Amino acid sequence: MADEFFYGVTLKEQNAEVVWNPESATTEEIEYARANKLIVKQILLGVEAKADEYNVVEVETKGEDSLIKIPIAVLKVGENRCSQSFLEFPDNPVTFRLIQGNGPVHIHGHHLVGELETEDDDEDNFEEEEYDEDEGEDDEPKSKKAKVISSNNSKNTKNEKNKKK
Repeated sequence: MADEFFYGVTLKEQNAEVVWNPESATTEEIEYARANKLIVKQILLGVEAKADEYNVVEVETKGEDSLIKIPIAVLKVGENRCSQSFLEFPDNPVTFRLIQGNGPVHIHGHHLVGELETEDDDEDNFEEEEYDEDEGEDDEPKSKKAKVISSNNSKNTKNEKNKKK
């Protein structure tokens, strides 16, 4: 089950870079590691922003094969003060930078914290049926069939849970 928390940061001239990295934990917290995901829902230009200035927010995060740096919002007073988005960052760290303008730019969304799945969890989810001794010797024991079916159902259930997250 995942816990959900509000996430919000402000980028401005003095604080133009913010890093989201919930896994930069202490030694005690590492024993209880959990999966983290950041979902950015909205990027807003603050009321103090200058009228003639573009404010550009860039994100830096892990891609499939390399590091990705890309603008996610270009905001200007009188043109666009708000950017609705639904950006998901399943890997961390994620760095937000104000690469142009003085801001303030407010970024908010949700930080999801869930259970990490381990190989031991897969073994616990097997539903084994007992071998029926009355079955004929030619019949395959039900327990072997049950393990295969349960294993596949367990994986399908976990895949469905991951898709929902």
